[in-house]
Amino acid sequence: MEQNKEESTVYFDELPLWSAPFGCKLLEEIQLKKNIKVLDIGFGTGFPLIELARRLGQYGVVYGLDPNEEAMNKTNRKVQHYDLKNVRTFVGVAEKMPFRDAYFDLIVSNNGLNNASDMKIALSETFRVAKPGAPLIFTANLPDTMIEFYEIFRSVLLAFGLKEENGRISKHIAERRKSVEELSSLVRNAGFEIQKIDEDKFHLDFIDGTTFLNHSFIRNAFLDSWKKIVSSSDVRRVMLQLEKNLNSYSDQNGSLKLTIPFACVCCTKP
Repeated sequence: MEQNKEESTVYFDELPLWSAPFGCKLLEEIQLKKNIKVLDIGFGTGFPLIELARRLGQYGVVYGLDPNEEAMNKTNRKVQHYDLKNVRTFVGVAEKMPFRDAYFDLIVSNNGLNNASDMKIALSETFRVAKPGAPLIFTANLPDTMIEFYEIFRSVLLAFGLKEENGRISKHIAERRKSVEELSSLVRNAGFEIQKIDEDKFHLDFIDGTTFLNHSFIRNAFLDSWKKIVSSSDVRRVMLQLEKNLNSYSDQNGSLKLTIPFACVCCTKP
């Protein structure tokens, strides 16, 4: 079949940098069945939601829930471009889902549930909307995400005598990155039975710290939260020194290679 030229040029490279390694692992764990309803919690700009819709075709409907209306609109444009008839997207939060009890045959979340404001409530809602026997498969990055960066960040703060701010880094990490033990406890307490938890990792490699801090994904997803760790009066000097130290690290090691450990949790509603 001849590929549409517009499709290849407009969306060929649209798979998100961050979500792809997590999502590919997630997709490996899914056993697709005919005539199912699937929910993707925190679908962002459409991965793996759109890929699941493509793989199911006429034999399934994929619902997406995400709090970001702008992201949903971008996803909807892709859905229209690919003429997918089996996608339904909703703006909303995982802690209060607009779906009936026991509605979905399969639920996935690619780094979405772990970013809910209250993961405990989000998992409880996930349990509510899952049919008995429905799998829940989700990924989550772990506390040592970008540990190389955070060690340099901590050293900068300590060099400036910002001990309290250094302590805030731990809080910042704990807010969205649970350990495997914490994830297991939350999932079991919500009522799910765990089949397995696979741990994996990938790397993000940047030529230096300046390139890293200027990368669009880093600016959009992380930079503001890092700046909030320090007071407004200290932001400029801290960020300038941080960039300098990251560049020195890159010069010594050839690049700035950051480790992203994550878990893929596979469980089922009894």
